[in-house]
Amino acid sequence: MIREGQRTEAMFPLGTVLLPTAFLPLNVFESRYRTMLVDLLEGSRRFGVVLIERGSEVGGGEVRTEVGTMARIVDARPAADSGWSVAVVGMQRIQVLRWLPDDPYPTAVVEDLPDVEEAVEDASVETTRFRDLVARQRRLLAHLSELGQSVMASTFECSEDPALGTFQLAALGPFGPFDRQRLLTATRVSDRLGLLDGYLGDLEAVVAHRMDGNGGGAGTQG
Repeated sequence: MIREGQRTEAMFPLGTVLLPTAFLPLNVFESRYRTMLVDLLEGSRRFGVVLIERGSEVGGGEVRTEVGTMARIVDARPAADSGWSVAVVGMQRIQVLRWLPDDPYPTAVVEDLPDVEEAVEDASVETTRFRDLVARQRRLLAHLSELGQSVMASTFECSEDPALGTFQLAALGPFGPFDRQRLLTATRVSDRLGLLDGYLGDLEAVVAHRMDGNGGGAGTQG
C-alpha cells in the first residue's frame, strides 16, 4: 500500500553520491539500465539515485543506502555498444521506504525528505558561518591546485542560502562519497554546517603539512 506523499520511482544505485543541484554524467551500458532509460525518456525523465554502500554497480546484489536524490535527465545520447551517454541534475532529497523487486530494473517506494525546521534566533549567525565555510573551501581548493591536484576551481559559484549552499559545497569539495552521504542524510542545516567544518578542518591540516614541505596526501576518508 502506498500512502499519500509516497510514490514508486525507478532507481539507479551508484558508487557516487548525487547531491541536490549537482550535475552528474553517466555512462549507461548495463542491459537493465538501458531498459530503464528508454522507459524514462518516454515518461517522467526522473529517477532516484542512491549510494552503494557495499558491492558493485554491475550485476545487482549490492547494499544500498536509504537516503538519495531524485535525478532529472537533461541530456541522453546513444553511445557505442548500444549504451547511452546521459547527463542528469540532482533535484530533491528522497527517503527510500521500501525496495521493490528488480523487474527488470530497481524500483522503490520513496518520499521526499525535507529539512527539519529549526528555531534560529539569529539567521545572520548561520549565514556568517556558511560564508566562512565558502571562503575556507575556496582557499583549500586554491592550495590543492598549487600542490598539483585536480580539483574544482576555487572561483566556483554557489547559493548564498545555507540550506542549499551546504549541498553545493559538498558537491564541489574534494570529499569522499561516504562523507557526502553523511551530509546528504543530515536534515538540519546546522548539522551540515558542522560536518563541512569538520571535513574542511581535516583537509586544511593535511594541506598545511604538505605546504610546509613534509609530503603526504590530501583527502578525507569516507
